[in-house]
Amino acid sequence: MAMADTTVRERARPMTREEKKVILASSAGTIFEWYDFYLYGSLAAIIGAQFFSAFPEATRNVFALLAFAAGFIVRPFGALVFGSLGDLIGRKYTFLMTILIMGISTFIVGVLPGYEAIGAAAPIILIILRMLQGLALGGEYGGAAVYVAEHAPQGRRGFYTSWIQTTATLGLLLSLIVILITQSVVNNNFPAVPQILNGQPVLNADGVQVMLDPFRAWGWRIPFLASILLLGISLYIRLQMEESPAFKKMKEEGRASKAPMREAFGNWKNGKVALIALFGLTAGQAVVWYSGQFYALFFINNVVKVDTFTSNVLVAWSLILGTAGFVFFGSLSDRIGRKPIILGGCLIAAITYFPVFEFLSKTANPALYAAQETPVTVTASPNDCSFQFNPTGTAKFTSSCDVAKAMLAKNSVNYSTVDAPANALATVDIGGTVISSYDASAPDAAEQKKAFETAVNTALRSVGYPLTAAENTTVAKAAHFFDIFTAQKLTLVLILTYLIVLVTMVYGPIAAALVELFPTRIRYSGMSLPYHIGNGWFGGLLPATAFAISAQTGNIYSGLWYAIVVALMTVVIGAIFVPNTHKRDIFSDRDYQ
Repeated sequence: MAMADTTVRERARPMTREEKKVILASSAGTIFEWYDFYLYGSLAAIIGAQFFSAFPEATRNVFALLAFAAGFIVRPFGALVFGSLGDLIGRKYTFLMTILIMGISTFIVGVLPGYEAIGAAAPIILIILRMLQGLALGGEYGGAAVYVAEHAPQGRRGFYTSWIQTTATLGLLLSLIVILITQSVVNNNFPAVPQILNGQPVLNADGVQVMLDPFRAWGWRIPFLASILLLGISLYIRLQMEESPAFKKMKEEGRASKAPMREAFGNWKNGKVALIALFGLTAGQAVVWYSGQFYALFFINNVVKVDTFTSNVLVAWSLILGTAGFVFFGSLSDRIGRKPIILGGCLIAAITYFPVFEFLSKTANPALYAAQETPVTVTASPNDCSFQFNPTGTAKFTSSCDVAKAMLAKNSVNYSTVDAPANALATVDIGGTVISSYDASAPDAAEQKKAFETAVNTALRSVGYPLTAAENTTVAKAAHFFDIFTAQKLTLVLILTYLIVLVTMVYGPIAAALVELFPTRIRYSGMSLPYHIGNGWFGGLLPATAFAISAQTGNIYSGLWYAIVVALMTVVIGAIFVPNTHKRDIFSDRDYQ
């Protein structure tokens, strides 16, 4: 009864000046670190063209997304390294190390020459830098969440840590705003640049030289270079912080773990908790988070064919409108628990993703959506068709089936596949027009390619596919940041905001939920690993996986099955095994016996 009365009083009192300082300092530094990390995702298509230009477009897109995912793949290893350091030497100095690694790695991307300049060294160095970013982020988030939670009063941890949860979205928003401003300034003040491939000018189908707007050619580097300024601000902010009182008290009492990694994961008691946290909380949270932010941005830009500027504007507005949800659901979790909110968000996402993304496509590009109703069939021998998921970027997909599917996927065509006899040349049927594909390894492949692409483009146009921006008057387009006040664009903003609200449901309470699962002596290590496996692997690989599934099946929506299955898995496991922890005293070992 006394504890309940104390909790009520703590909820009623205003936040102290010191608590505001803790949240502000932790959040500001974390926003900048997320900004660095998300620049790559926001510019994935441009970076793919700059660093993976030697590969076909479909392969390039997958490879670019996998390079983006490389940062996520190594995040758990960063969690192990920096999580252990955080439990050994403290939260503050671990912060500083991760900030330095992140800021310097991001800056170097801005000055790194592309594939045309230094060849294969360019993507290799890029991936190494991306992995360093992932290692840094693997240590950053857990420290910030633990630091704020250990300063929060009983009964308000969800509310306090929810401010840390906003930083991921605010970091993305900051990256989009910087990109939009840079794009506008650069494109309005500098001339277009000829596109070069293998040392030769690139020509379009009409023999006219392809020109790149200056932002795509070189302006994209400016947001990366700007990260050095944010690094300086981050270091200054974090140097003003004091060490966590819970950590200092634990060290003074001699209760600190000498081997936090082994203690957190080397015995079944704590290892079991980590597994429950991973599969019953963070895996589903991660796929909902990445679907609502990154995959939604990739989808409307690359699949629905909304231009990059407009896509960024629409997502930026949805982030502005939806970000308050983190604090709302974090605060709500202090009253009803973390579990029902997180699992509820996963369930709603799994039920609604297919109709929501279809509505998104229909609204953003009506002409393309209408054209996709035309039956398109690829008839090919099963042995001729590959799963065009190429993690190394070195495979060459040259069969007639692969060529046909790559061409259709490039134009966001929905198609089905029909089996043909062995060794038969693949054909494409577009609204009754049958076109023979070709073997890209043949001696006259260049001539056959030109003829095939011309025939396919002609057939697609005849059934209503708008293949260029000039042909499409129905696609959503924003002239500037505030150009959203039309029925079409407002509807898109609302759809994207709905996806962001689901993100806030699953992500707002997650920091408090994870912090409450582990005692102080191993809290940094214990919570960091399941969080970063969930978000680094289950979530980070989502865009590349979803893209590859859609390309393979011929359905632009089929990639959503990955997120839906993982989210439903988390609902089931979480409902059975995850405890409701919002009333735990995280400073007492009693609740962890």
